[in-house]
Order: sequence, then C-alpha cells, then structure tokens
Amino acid sequence: MDKQELGAFLRSRRERLLPSDVGLPSGPRRRTPGLRREEAAVLAHISTEYYVRLEQGRAPRPSGEVLAGIAGALRLTEEETAHLHVLAGTAPLRSGTHRREVRPSILALLERLPHTAGFVISATFEVLAWNALAAALMEDFGALEPAERNLARRAFLTPGEPEAPLYGISDAAEFRHHVVTELRGALARHPKDPGVSGLIEELRAGSQDFARLWERHDVRAAHVLTKTFRHPLAGEVTVDCDVLGLDESGQRLVLYSAPQGSPSAEALAFLGVLGAEAGRGR
Repeated sequence: MDKQELGAFLRSRRERLLPSDVGLPSGPRRRTPGLRREEAAVLAHISTEYYVRLEQGRAPRPSGEVLAGIAGALRLTEEETAHLHVLAGTAPLRSGTHRREVRPSILALLERLPHTAGFVISATFEVLAWNALAAALMEDFGALEPAERNLARRAFLTPGEPEAPLYGISDAAEFRHHVVTELRGALARHPKDPGVSGLIEELRAGSQDFARLWERHDVRAAHVLTKTFRHPLAGEVTVDCDVLGLDESGQRLVLYSAPQGSPSAEALAFLGVLGAEAGRGR
C-alpha cells in the first residue's frame, strides 16, 4: 500500500468534482475547489475521520468494499478504479523490474509488416525493437545509445523547439500527457523498480511541464487514433495509430499505417525505399 500516493490521488480526484456533479447543492462560496472531505465520506458511506486519514496517508489498508464506495463517490473511471486498487495494495503487484526483452515472435512480426511502421516500447517508453520503416519515419534508433531511445526523455528533456523532439508530430501535447499517465501506472505496478522511479525523478527535475502534469495525478489520457508526422523528406504523413499491449510485460507494440492508395501510404512507401537503401548501405 502506497499511503502517500493513495492520499494524493484521492485528493486530486475529489478536488476536480463540483457538488452538482454528485447531486449536492452548491451552497455558499467555497474556499477550496471540489467536494469537501466530509461530503466525499458521506457519499462513500464511511466516516469523515477515516476518509481524512486516507487522504493524509495515515489510515490502514481499506477493504474492497470501502474502495468501491470511494470509487463511486468520486466518480472514478474504470482505469482510475483499477489504479486506486493498485495504490491501496489490493491488486497484485508485478515484482522486480519491468521487462525489456522482446519476444522473438514479435521481432519476426515487425519484419513482416512492409507497409507499416512498427516498434515496441517498454513500460518506461524505451524503444526496444523497430522495423526499417519506423526508423525511416522517425529516426535510426540503432544509431543511438539505449538511454537516447527513450521517447519520454525525447518528449520532455530534448532542448529546442517544443515540436522538434517529437519528430514533428501533430499531437505533441497529447503525447506528453499520455507519457505521464503511463509512467504513473508503471510506477504503481513496479514501485521498487529503479528504472521506473529513476526516470520519473529525472523528468520531474528536468522538465517543468512534466512536473506540472505529474501533479495532476491523471491515470489515463485519451487514445489518439491518428497523427501526422512532418517529415523532412516525405512532408506531412498522416497515419492511423494502433497500440497493442503485449501480455503482462508492460510492453506495447505501436503500429503506424495509412489507407491503401492515400498520399500518406505513398509517402510511407517512399520512406520504405529509403529505409531499405539505408539498410543496404550499412
């Protein structure tokens, strides 16, 4: 049970709610945002004292029934409720460190996708494997040290224009928000993994934007279905974006494709030729 994170998460979810959101009268002007603690406690059918202790990180582990009441009172989403159980210690934790080894079948699959840019990222956004088209669309990850292949560092710590570290993608702000929410989930699942906690501390210290988003305690960002790359040679390339979770490793397979016959599909084909020529030139 991570008492401090649990308390901070409950406080952030309570403060985003208005009394009208839960059927309560607004009453006189409030000095602080959101519901009062006693209102949240009443809605969750627990004592105010116990709820206050939960937010202060001083309460013992709540039962599943109490957590269900709190989730309902704070109008938590399915993802937020799952995160609540992880923080409370009522969901199974993944011991040890997050996995970085990619299954051979996934590596083979990447090579069998000639018209799709595909790559695998770890729970901490390190690019672990990629195909030639992904390298041509984004960058040659093979020429980088492992620490430089981390998309979270690329998004928040690379100097220059805000768009530049992200390959000119159209949804740079949304991607940064997505990175923060995924890392919060990774920390909850792997609280003793120095690779996870160390990266988060590095980002909090090095990026005001990351630190600001981290304090929001969001759990899940909106899924992006399409995005546009501004490529220096191919111009604008708009792709469908599909992200597939790989078993329990925390790894994700990211696929970028374009409708057959579209200008973006032609641009991907052009990049595929460049990638193949670059590969032969090594």
